Amino acid sequence: MASERTVMGILVGGGPAPGINSVISAATIRGILGGDDVIGILDGFKWLMEGSTGQVRPLSIEEVSRIHFQGGSYLGTSRANPTKSSEHLDNVLFALSGLGVRRLVTIGGDDTAYSAMKVEERAGDRLQVVHVPKTIDNDLDLPYGIPTFGFQTARHVGVEIVKNLMVDARTTARWYLVVTMGRKAGHLALGIGKAAGATVTIIPEEFRERPVRLRKVVDVLLGAMVKRMEQGRADGVAVVAEGVIEILDPRDLGGLDYVARDEHGHLRLSEVDIGDVLRRELTKQLKAMGLSLTLVAKNVGYELRCADPIPYDIEYTRDLGYCAAQYLLDGGTSAMVSIQNGRFVPIPFKDMVDAATGRTKVRMVDTDSPSYRIARQYMIRLKAEDLDNPQTLGRYAAMTGLSADTFKDRFAWTV
Repeated sequence: MASERTVMGILVGGGPAPGINSVISAATIRGILGGDDVIGILDGFKWLMEGSTGQVRPLSIEEVSRIHFQGGSYLGTSRANPTKSSEHLDNVLFALSGLGVRRLVTIGGDDTAYSAMKVEERAGDRLQVVHVPKTIDNDLDLPYGIPTFGFQTARHVGVEIVKNLMVDARTTARWYLVVTMGRKAGHLALGIGKAAGATVTIIPEEFRERPVRLRKVVDVLLGAMVKRMEQGRADGVAVVAEGVIEILDPRDLGGLDYVARDEHGHLRLSEVDIGDVLRRELTKQLKAMGLSLTLVAKNVGYELRCADPIPYDIEYTRDLGYCAAQYLLDGGTSAMVSIQNGRFVPIPFKDMVDAATGRTKVRMVDTDSPSYRIARQYMIRLKAEDLDNPQTLGRYAAMTGLSADTFKDRFAWTV
């Protein structure tokens, strides 16, 4: 590479999300047209943390001009965490310096954003860093109504899956317990459940007290099932955010010491089959009430992450990639890219930090918002009027073999 040209590096961290390749393409093209050489750094921070400079590939306009249609990541990805030690951070900077990289575009979620922030802090004025917010969980701290890229495609594909399961459920008279990705926040579960018209959707944000006993989650589902059966239907689809695992009382899951954690200290939620836990407990509770339903647990997550992006995410990520590269070319650093009201707005890294945790902020579902309240209106759930109406309450109680007072006492909290 010509020594007089600045080198821009691009890397991807965290889980895959539709639109990654579109960001890579747009940032590469803008970087080259702006006078930089551009290299792709393979597997996130993984090799840089070892001080290695061999796992890179030069990027050209011709090479990346059509990768925006593809799912997955052209540069791979990893959850490698350079912030665990000062040695790793120094190795990253040593490797980037050896590659001649003066400008760095990171693509990822909250963990990668935090790593980018720490790398930039350690580098001082030796390195410009900009972060592009990526996650199907939609939980990076962007302004309300602005999605993280990949979320819209993941929701789109998830809705198609749930729609098919809804038809199967009605055809075969069974309930599906669909567990979707979403490590802390319920955006994806709610988005899929609301758009598909699932019978009921459960997200961690709806539970105010922590930790939550498993029985409470089960009772929400039981209430929906009883109400559905009273309406003459033995089928349904419940969408549950996997993040519910993190708020459950560990005692109800046999403790969580056996569950491995990733490089950023998060529980590997895929190792806890919350769908099967709910299925077994629901089956037990239904049997105790003299009721019988066929329940099937289904995980939906990995199918969504590497889907080809829908046009919304392609357009959105081309804007993000272009703006990330242009921000660096203009001398900017230490910020996350956002598009607000159609305009590029950099969000400084310092504004992304939660003062209480020192980590990047996580955006949760606002359960007081009109959007969430509307979603609840279309779910089949027990409501206050159900329990306050003696006739309705009597029918539910009779179905479950409980007295009206006992039924009301058990399920009153769910409304």
